[in-house]
Amino acid sequence: MTQSTTAFSNVQVGVDYYPEHWDETMWEQDAALMQTTGVKLIRVAEFAWSRLEPEDGRFDFAWLDRAVDTFHRYGIQVVIGTPTNTPPRWLTSKHPDILPIQHNGDIVQPGVRGHRCFNSPSLLQYSIRIVSELAKHYSNHPAVCGWQIDNEYWLLECHCPSCNTRFREWAEARYASLKELNDAWGTVVWSGEYSDWSEITTPLGGTANQNPSFLLEYHRFQSDSALRFQRKQMEVIRQYAPGHFITHNFHSYPQKMDIHLIGAELDFASFDYYPNTSPDKTATGPYSGALSLDLTRGIKRRNFWIMEQLSGPPGCWFPNWRTPYPGFIRAFSWQTIARGADTVVHFRWRSAIQGAEQFWHGLIDHSNVPGRRFKEFADLCREVNSVAAQLEGTTLRNDAAILYSSDQLVALGNQKPVDGFDYYENIKAWHRALTKLGIGVDVIHTKEALEGYKILLVPHLYLLDEHLAGRIEQFAASGGTVILTHRSGVKDHLSVCHMQPLPALLSNCAGVVVSEYDPIGNDVHHIRTSDQKQFTSTQWNDLLEPVTAEAIAWYADDFYEGVPAVTRNRYGNGTVYYVGTQPDDAYMERLIQEAAEGADLPYYENLPEGVQLSVRQNETKAYLFVLNLSRQEAVIDLGYSYVSLLTAGKQPSTLVLPPYGVEILNISTPS
Repeated sequence: MTQSTTAFSNVQVGVDYYPEHWDETMWEQDAALMQTTGVKLIRVAEFAWSRLEPEDGRFDFAWLDRAVDTFHRYGIQVVIGTPTNTPPRWLTSKHPDILPIQHNGDIVQPGVRGHRCFNSPSLLQYSIRIVSELAKHYSNHPAVCGWQIDNEYWLLECHCPSCNTRFREWAEARYASLKELNDAWGTVVWSGEYSDWSEITTPLGGTANQNPSFLLEYHRFQSDSALRFQRKQMEVIRQYAPGHFITHNFHSYPQKMDIHLIGAELDFASFDYYPNTSPDKTATGPYSGALSLDLTRGIKRRNFWIMEQLSGPPGCWFPNWRTPYPGFIRAFSWQTIARGADTVVHFRWRSAIQGAEQFWHGLIDHSNVPGRRFKEFADLCREVNSVAAQLEGTTLRNDAAILYSSDQLVALGNQKPVDGFDYYENIKAWHRALTKLGIGVDVIHTKEALEGYKILLVPHLYLLDEHLAGRIEQFAASGGTVILTHRSGVKDHLSVCHMQPLPALLSNCAGVVVSEYDPIGNDVHHIRTSDQKQFTSTQWNDLLEPVTAEAIAWYADDFYEGVPAVTRNRYGNGTVYYVGTQPDDAYMERLIQEAAEGADLPYYENLPEGVQLSVRQNETKAYLFVLNLSRQEAVIDLGYSYVSLLTAGKQPSTLVLPPYGVEILNISTPS
């Protein structure tokens, strides 16, 4: 599947820098060391509102001017973060409507960050003013190349008067009448019917056990609110600094906020990536990270940036993690590039000596003496700079895709199907199985075009309408392979259950119906295949009745022993699998191998644990990234010899990579 590349595709390394945290005499030294190290870019100012506007209407950009000028002299570009994540105390004291209100009435006080409601009229007014002044001031500065809007959005479940008013207005605009709204949400249950628009409020008192249609719409409203807040800032930046790019740094998936909605108007998406350094996470962490990176690439279906990359042991919101093992910083930075990152900005240049994030360690420790981690970072910079020209303009073109949406996440979270069930974790398991087989995969929104893929994996399509069902049917009929799972086709887009046998609107292409289901939760059951091999399963068991499908796995225990658990159906020119349970990793890999063979999609059977493969390419060249993201040596048989992009030497067909070893091979022409 061909994806667009961005217009900002220089592969490069940067750092997050906070000039306001350091004595001005240090700026020159830092800029000089960055230049020597090979740093190309810094991000600044995303938390600096109190310094940029110390009093209402009095702007002080002189200090930032001096900092930006300093780094410009050393050839370093600058991204400015709009500081709206941290309204200053003078502003929240003057306009307390800025502060969010929790469902129990508690006010989110200043002192941490993110203490702002997207729907506050005061926040919008003052945010537009500060962003306008910054954009006008830096529009023509030769060092400033772009903007990051705010910092690390999350879905605010705010219940302030402004949110209540705007939610009511949002609902009135969405529904033609109260009757339509009452019918759509099913408010007749528990006598929840509204008789006047003024009765509609946010989910005051908490969200547990409230109407699921109402809760889903409230979350959509809050995503729309974040989009409106972002759009207001983007409009003034586009007006005053039209030559600059605009992005936002998403973080910590999964997000209940609709990241695809928020990302649609950005020039490209960015992500803050902190792979876990703990030894007990080394088996799963690299695969979780791979999903995060593929999901970020899928927001715009194009290359992206890392705006914060791990540089040392994090510690602020939790006790300190382990320090990065030798090679860890380099390998995981290359992982981001391998999966479509064009710029990797490390957080942060130097560990903070003050404030809550003192022990979210940077590249340089509090001693201000560059050590082992900094040397590894410097080596990474030299490597990236040496191959940047060859990688420019390359992206990923994958033949497999996973469908994902925040609506599914929220709806399944509002009414968790069973203990142990987690929408995102289950997607993670399927994605891990693909990654372990060396199959590149895009993670895309359910609304995206499906043409060009060979395999479509659709975990838990809980909310389903006729349009999406028709697109999936057409994909299969045209020759594609679809893998459906349990808890699919349960409800419509407003979280109202379909009154037909599951998987409802997908029953025809799946060729199967669900006669009954057993929410087994954390109980371990078994399925068996026709060759009498057994695999474990948990969470959920759909008891399947094939119509046109054939069974390929059966339950091996309980009262439904022998009942089909997994089916395969020929539909038009394609194939549709239905997986009625949550199988273990071994069965997922087996099923994906079968699907890949049927779709004529190559895979690698015996990749060592922790080894990941990615291909970046364009019309004339292709590079295979081979990453050993583990603490053990790995041996990988590729079948061909290729020339290394890193060393320019010919590598044998069998690669031996040390712990956290990296190789990039020119596979345009096998030698």
